[in-house]
Amino acid sequence: MPTYKTPGVYVREIDTFPPSVAEVETAIPAFMGFTKTGPKNLPTRITSILDYQLAFGSADAETKIVATVQNNNIVVDFDKDQNGMPVKSKNVMFYALQMYFANGGGPCWIVSIGGFGESDTAATKTYTDALSEISKEDEPTLLVFPDAPYTLSAKNYYDLQIEALRQCQKLGDRFAILDVVDNKDDFRNNFAPPSPEFARYGAAYYPYLKTTIPFAVDESKITVVGGEKAPEPQQAVVEQPTTPGENPEQPARRPRPAPAPAAAPKGVSFTDASISNALKNQIRQKIKETLTVDLPPSAAVAGVYASVDSIRGVWKAPANVSLSYVKAPAAKITDDDQESLNIDVNDGKSINAIRAFIGKGTKIWGARTLDGNSNDWRYINVRRFFNMVEESIKKSTGWAVFEPNDINTWTNVRAMIENYLILKWKDGALAGAKPDDAFFVRVGLGQTMTPQDVLEGSMIVEIGLAAVRPAEFIVLKFSHKLQTS
Repeated sequence: MPTYKTPGVYVREIDTFPPSVAEVETAIPAFMGFTKTGPKNLPTRITSILDYQLAFGSADAETKIVATVQNNNIVVDFDKDQNGMPVKSKNVMFYALQMYFANGGGPCWIVSIGGFGESDTAATKTYTDALSEISKEDEPTLLVFPDAPYTLSAKNYYDLQIEALRQCQKLGDRFAILDVVDNKDDFRNNFAPPSPEFARYGAAYYPYLKTTIPFAVDESKITVVGGEKAPEPQQAVVEQPTTPGENPEQPARRPRPAPAPAAAPKGVSFTDASISNALKNQIRQKIKETLTVDLPPSAAVAGVYASVDSIRGVWKAPANVSLSYVKAPAAKITDDDQESLNIDVNDGKSINAIRAFIGKGTKIWGARTLDGNSNDWRYINVRRFFNMVEESIKKSTGWAVFEPNDINTWTNVRAMIENYLILKWKDGALAGAKPDDAFFVRVGLGQTMTPQDVLEGSMIVEIGLAAVRPAEFIVLKFSHKLQTS
């Protein structure tokens, strides 16, 4: 209370409303992997693919493509190694960012763990260093490793996933999106979180995606093989109308077809002068149509998380959503296949399937965490909703630190949290016909604290939430009804 010594009129403003909860962002992923350029192990925030290109460069252009021109046909493919496997770049970060933004992604963070030339010596420590750096940033809420399945062994990748879950559990404000790099049995045998407390902070997705994104290609490294002429697109024959005075029986003039491209010599560079521009354009088009990128699903899934959070809210399960830039899943999954993916009777390591449906495209068809046998934390949206509420309330109660630990402070804290949760209930995030059914907030002496707690400076607030859960299994019951009239 101020002390007044001079006669006069004084104005005092009195706060009548409690403080409010400022809600944190929910879908800000951090992508960690190899980039063409850019600072190493320096978390960088971007908002578009253009931002990424300016800071980290573009894709790793392919250098081992062979175009075979034979029997009036063009076949393009990657060169093969001694084991018959295609030789192509393992650096897919740029393509992953394309998938992320195409599927609704917004602002995100990039942590480069090195240039493309360093990828052959990649080890788990390289990624864990990036994990350590991103842990210092407060904004990220999702962890994604789009190129780790290519640059790490399966065992090292699963070790990295466990480190990601460990960070999520420790900080309590983020969630890991994981890729299954081999079959479900190997995943479940080799991926072993220390406890369910870690597993509930992540979700796994399978299989990989066949995208419509074409590979970046270094045209100077394309090899052209063959000796036959490539097919030239046929021009339509259009009859020219006769004009007055012309002989109507005279054949109509037809356009002269363009000359066929010159034959391609054996094993020459795409830039060789003997290859015509027409043939080059056909090869370019064939590469674009035929050689498209296969990607782990995590980046596209991160985009869906961002899109669903923005349109519906974090409490909506990120499932039954069609994926953009996808031709098909790399493996077909049936209902029978998904039974064992969705429910792991042994350890709860649920795997969310990505499936193709006729007329509906390719959809995410699962919404479970890796703690799939838990009634509390089985669903992704429940875990992420609690993450958001916990982090939002935690940051918004900072004003109460060192305030008097009495009923006035307790009342303000409770009112602030209740006002926020009423808004979430109205948005549909909490289940219940009325607010009292949807949540409770308790704080006070004799409720959540003892005199000893107050003496030790502790103010304890208890919050209970009835989070909505997805209708994962919709059962329609039909029966015969006897005629009554």
